[in-house]
Formats: sequence, C-alpha cells, structure tokens
Amino acid sequence: MSHYTIDYVQKIREQGYRMTPQRQIVLDTVCEQGGHVTACEIYELVNAQQPAINRATVYRILDFFCDLQLVAKAEIGGQTVFEVVGDTPHHHLICRQCEHVMSLPDYHFTELAEHLLTEHGFEADLSHLAITGLCAECRQGRDA
Repeated sequence: MSHYTIDYVQKIREQGYRMTPQRQIVLDTVCEQGGHVTACEIYELVNAQQPAINRATVYRILDFFCDLQLVAKAEIGGQTVFEVVGDTPHHHLICRQCEHVMSLPDYHFTELAEHLLTEHGFEADLSHLAITGLCAECRQGRDA
C-alpha cells in the first residue's frame, strides 16, 4: 500500500498536527512493508535509517497514527501488527490453527454496519476486521 495515493500530511494537518521528520520516516517504513508488520520490525527498520529515533518514539508515533486512523492495528497470528489504512476497508480471515491470513474485501460489512446503526443505534467501526476461525485445509484435516 503506497501512501502517495492518499495525502497523509493533509490528513494530519486537518487534525491540527504537523508531519514531523520522525513521523514521516515511520509512515514511510510502514508503507514500504506493505502491511502486517510488528512495531518491533518497524523500529528495527527505522533505527537502521535513523538511529537517533528511539523505540518509545516509534511506538508513540504508531499510536498517534492509529488514533488518527492513518494506520490500523490488528492481532494476527498472536502478535500485534500494523498496516497503513487505504481508501477502502479490508479485512482478514485468520486460521486459529495454522495462522494462515487471507484478505477479505469489504462487501457485506457495509450492510452489517447499516443494520447495526438502523436496528440498534450502534455506529460500528468496521474499517478493519480480523475474523478468526478454521481455514478449509484445517477443517478438512479435522474432519478426516
């Protein structure tokens, strides 16, 4: 996912903040990895380019980006991973047995969000979901 298609600097400024050099390098690093990268991996990559940026700064910047919904955080394969938020929501199916991750396009979730709002008055944030279960291969192995 490239961050050049979305003006993240503008999004940050609209919220009353500025894009610092530290924030820029963390955003660039998350984008270059293409998603599903741990905070530790991000720190190691940032530190290799800019040793003056410490681990706590990287973690704070990731939290800041999550608060602004520029970066999504998810639990996948037993660890917390980050990826840049794109123009359209996407979701993951995660096998709890083999930990295989499959991307799932956003289609029925829009209808679900509308149903929750209409029927329950609940405004759900369904921009990034991680759904756990058993993949086809693991189900077949279990049933054999």
